[in-house]
Amino acid sequence: MRRRIARYTHEGVRDAEIAVHPFATDDGLGLTLTRFHRADCDDVVLLLHGLPASSDMFYMPEHGNLVNFLLDNGHTDVWALDFRMSNRLPYNGESHAFSLDDIALYDHPAALAELRRHVGDRRVHVIAQCLGSVSFFMSMAAGLVDGVTSVVSNSVSLATRVPSWSRLKLRFGPPVVEYGFGTSVLSAYANTARFLDRNWAISRLVSLFHHECRNRDCHMVSFMWGSGRPAMFYDHDSLAPETHERWADLFPVTGLSYYRHIRKMVEAGHAVKNRRGDAAYRALPDDYLAAAGDRLPPCLFLTGDHNRVFTDSNIVTHRVLDRRTPGRHTLKILPKYSHVDPIVGRHADRDVFPVMLEHLRAHGRERQAV
Repeated sequence: MRRRIARYTHEGVRDAEIAVHPFATDDGLGLTLTRFHRADCDDVVLLLHGLPASSDMFYMPEHGNLVNFLLDNGHTDVWALDFRMSNRLPYNGESHAFSLDDIALYDHPAALAELRRHVGDRRVHVIAQCLGSVSFFMSMAAGLVDGVTSVVSNSVSLATRVPSWSRLKLRFGPPVVEYGFGTSVLSAYANTARFLDRNWAISRLVSLFHHECRNRDCHMVSFMWGSGRPAMFYDHDSLAPETHERWADLFPVTGLSYYRHIRKMVEAGHAVKNRRGDAAYRALPDDYLAAAGDRLPPCLFLTGDHNRVFTDSNIVTHRVLDRRTPGRHTLKILPKYSHVDPIVGRHADRDVFPVMLEHLRAHGRERQAV
C-alpha cells in the first residue's frame, strides 16, 4: 500500500527549527522530546499524546494542526513528548507489564527535567490527551512534577468513567485475546493483515459488528478504544479523508497490560495505583484523586458531548476539583466532538484550539502584564 502521508515525519510543521532530544528514564527506557522552535518565548508548551498514539497527532499535515496553531499564535517554543506509550518507540509492540504508574513515576519527571535543562525557569504549560493526561495528573498528584503553570486536559484526567460495553471489554478482553488468540498486543492494522493470521481473525470478527465504513483499521481502533460506531470521533465527517485513511498509522498497536490498570481505575471511578504494596512504587499514592488535594495548577478540562471513550470523566473531575478550589479550574464541553477529534479533527483548529489558546493566555504572559 502506498501511503499519501509518510509515517514518522515532521512535514506538517511550517517555518520552525525542529530538534529531537533523546533522554533516558530511571528504569532504563529511551524516550524523546521534539522541539518546534521559532523563537524563545516566556510561555513554553509541552504536548502529551495518548495510547496508542504519538506526537504525530499534534502536527498532522492534512489539516490545521496544534503545533502550527500554537507557533502562529505567540507560543513560539513548542515541545512534544514521546513517552513509553508512543508508537514512535518500540515498547508497545513488545510483551511488557507497564502500567500508568510507570509513566507517572519515570517518564514525566524525566521529561520535565530534560525540558527544564533547555528552557530554564520559563513558564511551562501542558496540553495532554487521553492517557497522557491521566498519567501526567498522576505524576502531579504524587508531587513528582511541579512548576507547571497550567494544564489543558482533553477527555480524561483523574476521574475515569467509560461506557458499559467498554467495562465488559476491559474485564474480559485481555484474557480472551491473550489465551484465545495467543497475543498480548492488539494491532489496528486490519486492512493489511495476512490471511488467517491472528490479526486477520480478530479484525474480521470485529468488522462483523461495524458497518459505519469500509475501513477495517477504523473498526479495530473503535474496538480497542471505546463504544460506538465510530468510538474515537464524532462521525466520519469530523475527520479529513486522509486522516481516516491512515487511522492505523496514528493508533497502531497497544500492549494489554495498560488495559488492566485502566480497569482498576474504572472500577474505582478514579485514578488509583496499579500495584499497591509494591515497594518499587512507594513514591506514588494509592489514590491519586485524593492525593491531588488542592495544589494542582489551573486546568482547562475539555470533553466532547459525544465522548464514547471516557464519557463524562473530565466533567466529574472538574466537579470534584471545583469543590476543593472554587473558580481555579475551567470546564468546556465541545458540541459534536468525541474523544480524539478535539486534537485530530479536520476543524479542531477552528473549534477547539482557540479555546486552548484562551486558557494559555489567561495564565501566561497576558496575565502577568495585567
